[in-house]
Amino acid sequence: MSPTRVLVVEDDAAIRRLLQTALVRAGHAVIEAADARAAMAALSIDKPDAVLLDLGLPDRDGLELVPLIKATGAALIIVSAREDTDQKVTALDLGADDYVMKPFDSEELRARLRTALRHRLAATSLSEKVVLGDVEIDLSARRITRAGEDVHLTPKEYAMLVELARHPGRVITHAQLLRAVWGPGHEHDVEYLRVTARGIRRKLEADPAVPKLLRNEPGVGYRLEGQTEK
Repeated sequence: MSPTRVLVVEDDAAIRRLLQTALVRAGHAVIEAADARAAMAALSIDKPDAVLLDLGLPDRDGLELVPLIKATGAALIIVSAREDTDQKVTALDLGADDYVMKPFDSEELRARLRTALRHRLAATSLSEKVVLGDVEIDLSARRITRAGEDVHLTPKEYAMLVELARHPGRVITHAQLLRAVWGPGHEHDVEYLRVTARGIRRKLEADPAVPKLLRNEPGVGYRLEGQTEK
């Protein structure tokens, strides 16, 4: 099996070297680009499986590249020093799979990359079943079980869980969830999500006060965590 190809788009040479070392150690093949122009050429020529993208590029704002990268089908993780929550939300709304802040932990970044790649694989799979620990979400049968027992969710709880289950491991922003579950016009009703998330956790988490499955990214959105089985 050929190694996963990862494109690193970063103008800081020291950070590129750090990422290159960490990724090669994990068994990936690394392509490097120091600016947006080189990144677009690499996308066309090398066809990477995943992209690690800095937003502060010298020739173009990295956010402009997000939809272009996602159109290729590559997994995409933003690796940026920008702390503004609005920037994170914008990147995720545009299609980024994850957002990692600089300075970053190499082990955590590799774990996030593995999750994003699994999500990319799941998106091309015909499977309609997502298994996260002892929770099984059967999308085709509209059935949720925990440890083999049926779990009965309200319509909104089910709709929110399904939206997250279609992208396991990926942060889905508040606005995306509200549009999908409650419809246009409710994109700012974040309290709806909090109430619904509490109901899901109460029914699916071993300890709802310390959630392991349905995780909150403060000010950004929610994600389903855990090892996905196909």
